[in-house]
Parts: sequence; structure tokens; C-alpha cells
Amino acid sequence: MNAGIWGMGRYMPDQVITNADLEKKMDTSDEWIRTRTGIKERRIAEDSIGTVHMAVRAAEKAIKNAGIKPEEIDLIITATVTPDHQFPSVSCEIQHEIGAINAAAMDISAACAGFMYGIITGKQFVETGAYKHVLVIGAEKLSTLIDWEDRNTAVLFGDGAGAAILGPVSDGRGILSFELGADGRGVKHLYADKYVKMNGREVFKFAVRQMGESSISVLEKAGLTKEDVDFLMPHQANIRIMESARERLGLPLEKMSVTIDRFGNTSSASIPITMVEEIEKGNIKDDDVIVMVGFGGGLTWGAIAMKWGR
Repeated sequence: MNAGIWGMGRYMPDQVITNADLEKKMDTSDEWIRTRTGIKERRIAEDSIGTVHMAVRAAEKAIKNAGIKPEEIDLIITATVTPDHQFPSVSCEIQHEIGAINAAAMDISAACAGFMYGIITGKQFVETGAYKHVLVIGAEKLSTLIDWEDRNTAVLFGDGAGAAILGPVSDGRGILSFELGADGRGVKHLYADKYVKMNGREVFKFAVRQMGESSISVLEKAGLTKEDVDFLMPHQANIRIMESARERLGLPLEKMSVTIDRFGNTSSASIPITMVEEIEKGNIKDDDVIVMVGFGGGLTWGAIAMKWGR
């Protein structure tokens, strides 16, 4: 039994913060931000909107697009580093809000690689036959961890949520291969106590190497070549890191999905947010080969090769 995606959804806050807005708050410029990161603007949630609210909205859309009912969900997995409370889990709150009365619920903390970890965890339950429908969500309100006086990190992040319903799919489709990893020696390079702290140079070097290597690895595990790839869905952290992964795969520009310019780095939510955009545009078609790859604090990373369709 293969596990694949039945439907997806996303939620983006209405409030847009542009680079010009940030110029008024700190010593930075639109040109500096764009050339180094590729970001032009980001969405920041109002104080009244928390991680659970965004996750619920994204989940409701995913459920509708999958054509199932909330009570048919067997498990909810939410990847987040910004829960509204220390406990209970975000997933338990989501379960109540959407009426998924039969679902088990748990959260995963793997920073920006969290959605990859969530999808691969959910995959195991579907492919063993233990569960039929798993709701996987990446949701972050990173604005709660931002020091708005630190121009090196404040310009990077945004808020949002993306969700996917996993279920059994036809032979040859779904998740074909994956890679998950972690290197705890890199904890000091990207972490948050009160605010996000990052050694940008070290994270950049790690990400450039790992994004390319992991993408190649999952293609090899799936018995695919670079030429088979229809879409590269990289974690939207930095356009230069993303470009390095695209070049490593030898893909043309139009085969890499980009939303960082409008949404910034939304951590675990970035890959599902980006996938929803491509789906809504009608760009993803049955039997398209998609490579999803991400990295995050930990240091963690994950990649998936998937053939789209049910």
C-alpha cells in the first residue's frame, strides 16, 4: 500500500509587511533584503490570530479538497515550533476545532524540516494499514520569536500554515522515497530561546550542501534521474540556497517553485504553502514527479520524492 497526498490547503494572514515597512523600523533596505534573500514581503498574523487558528483554517481546506469528513481522520500530526501553549499539543486543539473526534493527535518539533518529518511519520501509519487518513500540518507564528531590532533575522520570517491529507494511493503513485536526518552538533547555529538566533554563514553552508545532496539521494532511492523531475519544492528559506539545489539537479527555472518573495521563510509551513500555490494554479498534474526538500534548526533535514495522484 502506497501513501500519497489526497488534498491540501493553506492559510496566510492578511497583514502584509513589505521591505519598505522594515526600512522604517531598522537599519536595512529593500535592495539589501532582496539581493541576499529573495524576499520582498511577508505575512504577519495579527495578535488575535495564533498558530492553532491558522492550522485549523489550512486543515479545513485540505479536508474539503481531499473529499473526506473530519471524523474520518485517524491521526493529526502538526509540525510547529510556535505552539500557542506549552501543552496541550497544537494537534489536540486542532482535533477539537475541526471535529476530528476519532483522531489521535501529536506535535513534531523539527523546525523548518518539520513538515518532512510529519509526512514521513504519517506515511508509516498509512502504509502499514494502521490508519487510512492522516492529517499533516505545518503551522508557524514565527513573528512571536522575532527580535525586531535584529536586522539579520527579522527580515527573514513570516507566519502561515499548510496542511495535507495522507491516504492510500494507486500503485506507482505517492511517496516513492525519503530521507530524514539530523546533526545535533549544529544546535548552536540556529535556535530560539526568547528570540531566533542564527549563525547565517554556517547555516548557509550546511543548507547549500544538504539540499543538493538530499535531493539527489531521494531520486537515486526511487530509481529516478534528474530528468524525471517535474517540480522541485524546496523549503523557502533563501533564494540563493534554493537556486543551488535547482542547479545541482540541472533543472530550468520554471521547474522550481518559489513563494519566498511574497511569504518569506514560514518554517515548517513553507513547503505545503508552496505546493498549494502550484496546485491552485493547475501546474501539478497526475504522475508529476515532485521533489520536496527542506532543512532547519537542529540541524535537521528531510527530502521526499513523490509521484502525484491518487
